Amino acid sequence: MPETDETLTQGAPAETERTFTQSEMDAIIGDRLKRERAKYADYEELKGKAAKYDEAEQAAKSDLEKAVEERDRLKAQLDEMKAEKARAEAVAEAAAKHGVSAELLSRMSGDVDENAQFLKAQAEGQPRYGQVPDAGETVPPSASKTNGDVFAEVVESMFKNK
Repeated sequence: MPETDETLTQGAPAETERTFTQSEMDAIIGDRLKRERAKYADYEELKGKAAKYDEAEQAAKSDLEKAVEERDRLKAQLDEMKAEKARAEAVAEAAAKHGVSAELLSRMSGDVDENAQFLKAQAEGQPRYGQVPDAGETVPPSASKTNGDVFAEVVESMFKNK
């Protein structure tokens, strides 16, 4: 004989649905909340520790960035010193090669060897560059004039033309 819903429910005791009062519900929910809050009771403490860790990490990062900046500054300073040393060596070599003043040569900018040749030519009374008058033709300065005389003439001509 096939079982039906009626036969199944007839043999089982009838279950009655339980109803709860408001105070019982409040107690059940309160108990559940207490258990849930107990899981996260140390949340504020962990949150504080995490904040301190983040601050320490930021401070360490700042120190690292400071160290990197200091390293870059020192590297640039070292490169500058190497360039100065190389120029000083080139000046000393060119001064010795051409027999000119190393002090004067070191004060000149540009190619060291070319400047040394220029100073040597000036010292020997062989002007390397000529004057260019207003007409545009190149005229070498006379051997009897000094560089100071030539400079004075150029300055005078500049003021006469104004």
